[in-house]
Amino acid sequence: MVAHRFAKLLSSLTVFAVILALGTFVSVPPGHAANDNNGAQDEKQMIQIGLTTAASSGINLNMAGKDPDMVGLGSYLVNVAGDCNGCHTQNPAMEYLPPGNPYLLMPPNGPFLGVKKVNPATYLGGGSDFGVFPSPGGSVHIISRNLTPGKSGLPAGDLTLAKFIHIIKSGIDLDNAHSNCSNLVATDCLLPPFDGSKLQVMPWPNFQNMTDRQITAIYTYLSTIPCLEGGPGEQPGRCQ
Repeated sequence: MVAHRFAKLLSSLTVFAVILALGTFVSVPPGHAANDNNGAQDEKQMIQIGLTTAASSGINLNMAGKDPDMVGLGSYLVNVAGDCNGCHTQNPAMEYLPPGNPYLLMPPNGPFLGVKKVNPATYLGGGSDFGVFPSPGGSVHIISRNLTPGKSGLPAGDLTLAKFIHIIKSGIDLDNAHSNCSNLVATDCLLPPFDGSKLQVMPWPNFQNMTDRQITAIYTYLSTIPCLEGGPGEQPGRCQ
């Protein structure tokens, strides 16, 4: 009886060892997405998607002296992960050209031809009015800024990279467009509880969690897009 039990135990252990060995050499392959769930490969795909999106949308980029990878990653963050042009355009109705407006019907009932095309006359040029904010006499309207590069080649009002990162990380309005009302400032100022030192509407509280590399990529991309005139409070001739 003891010998029988021992033989049975030995047999079970042998089977377990074989299964364990097979499990070591013949494991179930993990699920494979197109990018193998690899972080580095993810970014490579983002870069490619970003460059393809800009090209297919009709955005003419000035790539001279620019790192294509940073431009592509920036385009992905601006045009795909975030809808920056949705706010930094003249108004939502002007965001796309009619034949490239995906919100419209396809022919024969509509002008959308199936490929998204942004409106180059308004792309990231600012001007969207987000309405009246608490202010004396309703004097303050929050209007999106022009993000296109000026003749200096620097984007968003000739900002250096350091200043751009500082704005995204802190939300500070370096233009001081609408300070808080005080005994000395009674017009075109914001009333509490709004903080006049910070950019309003702009979702910097979300963007501030990006890495410096990602913010730099956005900055690099913005430096490649065509310059537009006519941002809020800007003097003419910024593109010449």
